[in-house]
Amino acid sequence: MSGAARHLYVHLPFCAYRCGYCDFVTLVGRRDDHGAYAQALLTELELERPLLADGLETVFLGGGTPTFLEAEALTRLLDALPSAAELTVEANPETVTPELARRLRRGDVTRVSLGAQSFQPGLLQVLERRATPDVVRRAFYHLRDACFDNISLDLIYGIPGQSAADLQRDLEAALALEPEHLSLYELEAKPGTRFTHAYGDELAGQAEAMEDYLERVVHVLGSAGYRWYETANFCLDPGRARGRDLRSRHNLAYWQGRDYLGLGIGAVSTIGARRWRNAPRLRPYLEALAAGQRPPRELEPLSPEIRARERAMLGLRLDQPLALASVEGALDEQALVRMEGLALLERRGTGGRATIELTERGRFVGDAVAAELIA
Repeated sequence: MSGAARHLYVHLPFCAYRCGYCDFVTLVGRRDDHGAYAQALLTELELERPLLADGLETVFLGGGTPTFLEAEALTRLLDALPSAAELTVEANPETVTPELARRLRRGDVTRVSLGAQSFQPGLLQVLERRATPDVVRRAFYHLRDACFDNISLDLIYGIPGQSAADLQRDLEAALALEPEHLSLYELEAKPGTRFTHAYGDELAGQAEAMEDYLERVVHVLGSAGYRWYETANFCLDPGRARGRDLRSRHNLAYWQGRDYLGLGIGAVSTIGARRWRNAPRLRPYLEALAAGQRPPRELEPLSPEIRARERAMLGLRLDQPLALASVEGALDEQALVRMEGLALLERRGTGGRATIELTERGRFVGDAVAAELIA
């Protein structure tokens, strides 16, 4: 098991405010804790370093808002993290200044994921986002000025009050910036969030429009030269990207069932036959690591059957064949035949070389197809 993981996730939970639809592990403000938290992350990294391979493929700083972290703490963390071929940092537009962009570049960050969510002022207000469309654009240009050539924009569709025309305008505004990558997420009504209490009925009523919205997204971005490589993710085709593969390598690792190590409160790790989740509370995390001990966590053993089912569920989200041998025992053979008959899935090859892949029609209802297939 030692040295198996080539992917590292670092959770930075601090935010200036909490959006009503968010159910991630986040903490508002708490600037006095930023330095201690960064140090705790580095201590946890040293405790778990034997689980990491000598050369990492990816490091991902997520949140929360990683770029809200106090400047000295962020610099110290970036300087101490292991090097990787892809180092991604998530950022909220209002935190991105020219100085911050240069700091990320000096910290060997190779990729920034910018949370735009929408370019429509009214929809941003519904989402309780603070950044205006002009702030989003300004943040994007600050990153370009710092010589970032791999920027991803996050957008949300299915927002209460959003029309098909609004979605079209968001796509056009995003494409005008020419990002290398786009993530388009359907807004979910997460239980217990303020958003669900305020808009739950409207979100439920809008559910029928979601497939049409996704079809619009795929058509518009495909026509603009973007590859629909995962259910919610698009990257420039290699022909438009000077031959570069601009898929998110870190997220690909999750979808392909790779081992990864997670650091920070609420972070999840999957190594071999084990998965653990750090407790989401800040104080016990800081106290344990200040004493040189691992933080409180929940451990979940993973059977081969569980890993195969997860591999099937996540692998079917991709635009590439899934080897049947890698999900042996996880799929219902009769369901496979039904999905083939409905032209939602294609099976190719035989024996150990057999693969399955969702058709384009199948990808639009991918979650439902996966639910049918997984035994």
